[in-house]
Amino acid sequence: MHSDRDTLFHHLWENYKTVTPSAERIHQLLGGTQADEIINDHIALRTFNLPRVGLDKLAAHFLSLGYVQGGEYHFEAKKLYARHYEHPDPTAPKVFISELLVEQCSPELQAIVGELVAQVPAQAVEADDFLYSGTHWQVDYTTYQQLLKESEYAAWMAAWGYRANHFTVNINELARFDSVAEVNAVLKAEGFPINSSGGEIKGSPEAMLEQSSTMADLTEVTFRDRAAVIPSCFYEFAKRYPTADGSLYSGFVAASADKIFESTDAAGM
Repeated sequence: MHSDRDTLFHHLWENYKTVTPSAERIHQLLGGTQADEIINDHIALRTFNLPRVGLDKLAAHFLSLGYVQGGEYHFEAKKLYARHYEHPDPTAPKVFISELLVEQCSPELQAIVGELVAQVPAQAVEADDFLYSGTHWQVDYTTYQQLLKESEYAAWMAAWGYRANHFTVNINELARFDSVAEVNAVLKAEGFPINSSGGEIKGSPEAMLEQSSTMADLTEVTFRDRAAVIPSCFYEFAKRYPTADGSLYSGFVAASADKIFESTDAAGM
């Protein structure tokens, strides 16, 4: 387990950039001359709810750094369960971890996922680099396509494994932009596709959180039998609003998160 939060997030970011080349360009676009001043609101990680690699195994890496559990979220149609974690230091990025409820899926999917997860060494899950270690298995393109028909989430995990699924620009901390709509307009003018599922802006000031995201980059991945260009990771943008006590809302809105998951859908390309 990492002893240092900054080191962990640095490695997660460097790994994320390798499959999300648009992230660096978006940084330049939104940060201007202060490109390094962009603050990360949260990251998201995906997994399967099998004992070896379940949500709690990923969360342990953050709990050891002082994070505490926040809210929990249910996505029944997508067969997902999630929790978020936050740190007593409000400047620390929040963490959103979801897991596929494998037992609710078809026997075929259960068998495939069971085989993938069986290849993950137990010690790998506790290693410092697990959260940005990618895949611990080889999967062929046909199997990826089979998973994709049933669960985009399962297919994404099979192809990309353990890494930040997205980072999130904290709009509250941007010097040059004040709203999600402004950020979206700049991104669209530069040709970045915005996830329009459920509207380009998800959430509302009343819900105390507004979010948008790009559609995932298309990046080459090497399957067991061939290489293919598929959706990788995306960039999200969040603006938080004050709660009754004046502090910014720190949770997530399930209805919005449900649509954000679709940023990795190939159908949206």
